[in-house]
Amino acid sequence: MEIIKKILKQHSYSSLSHDFYSKQLQQPLNNPFLIHVNKILLNEFGLSEKSCEDLMLIFNGTVQIPDVQAISMNYAGHQFGQYVPQLGDGRGVLLGEIKVKDKYLDIHVKGSGKTPYSRFGDGRAVLRSSLREYLCGEAMHGLGIPSSRSLMIFGSDDIVYREKSETAAMIVRTAGTHIRFGSFEKFYHDGLFDRHKELCDYAISQYFPDKDKLNNKYEYLLENIVTRTASLIAHWQSVGFCHGVMNTDNMSILGETLDYGPFGFIDNFSPSHVCNLSDSSGRYSYQNQPYVGMWNCSALGHTFSHLIDKGEISRIMSMYEKTYAEKLFTLYKNKLGIKKVVEADEFLIQELLGLMEVKKLDFTRTFRSLSNILNNNHSIQVDESLKNWSQKFKERHSIEDSDINLRITQMNQINPKFILRNYLLQNAIDLAEEGSYKEIDNLMKLITNPYEENLEYEKYAGKSPEWAADIGLSCSS
Repeated sequence: MEIIKKILKQHSYSSLSHDFYSKQLQQPLNNPFLIHVNKILLNEFGLSEKSCEDLMLIFNGTVQIPDVQAISMNYAGHQFGQYVPQLGDGRGVLLGEIKVKDKYLDIHVKGSGKTPYSRFGDGRAVLRSSLREYLCGEAMHGLGIPSSRSLMIFGSDDIVYREKSETAAMIVRTAGTHIRFGSFEKFYHDGLFDRHKELCDYAISQYFPDKDKLNNKYEYLLENIVTRTASLIAHWQSVGFCHGVMNTDNMSILGETLDYGPFGFIDNFSPSHVCNLSDSSGRYSYQNQPYVGMWNCSALGHTFSHLIDKGEISRIMSMYEKTYAEKLFTLYKNKLGIKKVVEADEFLIQELLGLMEVKKLDFTRTFRSLSNILNNNHSIQVDESLKNWSQKFKERHSIEDSDINLRITQMNQINPKFILRNYLLQNAIDLAEEGSYKEIDNLMKLITNPYEENLEYEKYAGKSPEWAADIGLSCSS
């Protein structure tokens, strides 16, 4: 257990001024029990499966490590467009950090009890929401999308009250950082410019130490945050992912997907899809995500006005749209298996998305099926509504000079066969609440290898059943 003791004593964020956090230990769950362990992440950290029970007791707070510097972070943020001056970690504790290869990762527990920032909350997380975050972090990682990930999930018989009585759980979450856009907003809007600058200097030294490019290190920091955010959201759009709550306190400065709540992957394609029942205005719909990302970056950029000339801030903000458009176009071209530069490619992509919307085609299954159009196996059926478009698609591929079989293989390595659909999650949650965790194993196998055929799991690649449309997700999900 020496490595864990070292992790919990290694905590660079706690070296900042006390305005940035409150010292906070976990409030242990009673009689905790392991629900699932992420063996892939465990191995990456150099930890043994035999140590998991002991690790759980440490992460739960049942066993305390002397001199631990656990903290809850202080931040603000824009929630549904309205600035909220005081937020912070209301149910989470940042325990420390671990060095993996050449970078540091935060170790954070979520659902660990009340903190000074809990307001009227109980500081707990329920099994339902914990399991959703545990699985989706790994699903995003499997898709090659930057994300927080979880080392383990453990539960308890402790009761938590949400829309109904549920049992409590905790996840042990890792991320490149837990610094959010709202962390900068807090100190700028409170008029604590020295603290804002202190946070900037810390972020640069910790995450952006490329000294050769730091002619103006604050411009460099903001540029990186803006372009990473644009790239992240392009990735989301390319797989039909809806975050659901893109408040600035849920936006990571490293362009990682953070704070999973009422998220969802689109089934039948609808650009106006809203996955959050709390979002009555559709602010965070699928089609609005790119614009909200830019809005959030602008809110962040405003806080740099005491460090960067306003003209330079505008220049940096203009990088968002360019980065997003170029990244998304590249991702879609890769999904279509085309490499050469052809002016009409954008129209080909838009026509496909238009057909998918009108015909209500399944997002994931449609893109996965595109390689079948190039396959001469006539026993494989292509959706009838794509017949005319398919001819254009084949004609476009005729000018590519790479081997067609290679293109088919590459398409199937970027268009997933398996996606973490809400109904699959709900099935796993229902069984877990009954004490059966086998379905978690099944989903972990598929989401960590979403491009593999795995024919014995074929039913998991099918369309969502009609009842899935009635799954209601809110900010407590």
